[in-house]
Amino acid sequence: MTAETGLSGPTQFMHHPHPTPTRRQWGQLLGATALLALAGCATPPRPRLRESSSSQAGSDIALLALSLLDRSYVAGGRGPATGFDCSGLVSHVYLQAAGIRLQGSAASMAKAARPISPSELMAGDLVFFNTLGYSFSHVGIYVGDGRFVHASNPRTGVRIDRLDSKYYASRFEGAKTLLG
Repeated sequence: MTAETGLSGPTQFMHHPHPTPTRRQWGQLLGATALLALAGCATPPRPRLRESSSSQAGSDIALLALSLLDRSYVAGGRGPATGFDCSGLVSHVYLQAAGIRLQGSAASMAKAARPISPSELMAGDLVFFNTLGYSFSHVGIYVGDGRFVHASNPRTGVRIDRLDSKYYASRFEGAKTLLG
């Protein structure tokens, strides 16, 4: 047995008494990881190009978005009790976490937000996609580490995806911010 691990060898595995984590538990774990990253405990942060108050609001927005993983998708949905569509999720999170009132579709949100380079993305910024054959038809909330939270569809609900996934990378239309 080694003193560090309590295991007799590097390839020995122990039975873990807990079941496989649920999607919600994974979301909470990702949220905790995002918190650590935002606090500078994971990867070194990029230089901040915007004000620290924007960074705090962005962190609050990202954390609230992560807390809504696995909520239902409902066309026109604007709240956790009824479910969300993509713009409804963004509207709800921005109002609750930052006091910013947004209304309308993903396209109208894109018009209201300031374009930024994808390299400038910070937690809480918005990412836009063409998923329905027209510009800015889908929106998500960037949460860090190349990931975003969005109300995807009735089958998957609110979920987290990667910007560099084959599907979303080919449909990416831009990054925008309402913060700072």
